[in-house]
Amino acid sequence: MADPDVDQRHDRTERWDRIPDVPQHRHAERDEPPEASRGRGFWRTAALGIGELLVTAGVVLLLFVVYEVYVTDLQTAQRQDQLSEELREEWESAPAPEPGSITRVELGDAFAVLRIPRLGEDWTRVVLEGTEAEQLAQGPGHYVGSAMPGEDGNLALAGHRVGKGSPFLELDEMRPGDPVVVETADSWFVYRVLGDPATGDVDADPSGIPGMQIVSPSAVEVISPTPNAAASAPPSGAYLTLTTCHPRYSARQRLIVHARLDGGALSKAEYPDGPDALYENR
Repeated sequence: MADPDVDQRHDRTERWDRIPDVPQHRHAERDEPPEASRGRGFWRTAALGIGELLVTAGVVLLLFVVYEVYVTDLQTAQRQDQLSEELREEWESAPAPEPGSITRVELGDAFAVLRIPRLGEDWTRVVLEGTEAEQLAQGPGHYVGSAMPGEDGNLALAGHRVGKGSPFLELDEMRPGDPVVVETADSWFVYRVLGDPATGDVDADPSGIPGMQIVSPSAVEVISPTPNAAASAPPSGAYLTLTTCHPRYSARQRLIVHARLDGGALSKAEYPDGPDALYENR
């Protein structure tokens, strides 16, 4: 009886013997002209170099974003603590100002504290004079020449949306009627966002001034003495305007919030812990 295993091995051997020769590509490559080989080597090296550059650029960009968003926030927070301490000491040591007096300050000086309950119960920022990069890296800045707290006209403040402390990161959450409180050496001033508090419509204020708007960076009329009027027009009241970049991570537009003074100055001697507006909706 034939051994099937032997027959199968014999058949496999014959089949392998009949397999035609297959050209080996690496042998063919050896026969290529030197110019072709060098060309392929150049493009391979170039592709690797470009890939490494892209990876390096991506890492550098990521580190830059981390620095701008997180590291500068920490640096500005530390600077704000320092400014707050210095300003409190200055207020305590300075002679009492005349009632109703308005004191102008030098560029870069801290002169007020801004509080916005909508952005957090403990949301507090020291305001500096000026809106250049040096001032805005430390906190919100006051547009030079605009009204001072409590003064007729437009108290205009600018702040970063992202990075440098991100003071106005959530400014788009403001609603009509929300208080914006400004503290000075001897007084509190309460401003309220324009619009209709009952409906939340930011465009429904009787003054015609919107409580919130998005404009181009060139729309400087938003900080006019009367917001959105000509810069030469006289003020029609005491306003506050907050400006920041829009959308987040972009400087393509500006997000604007307008508010109006609600009443007059409140004495810090009478309200040592702040006006009632600071404790609304808690």
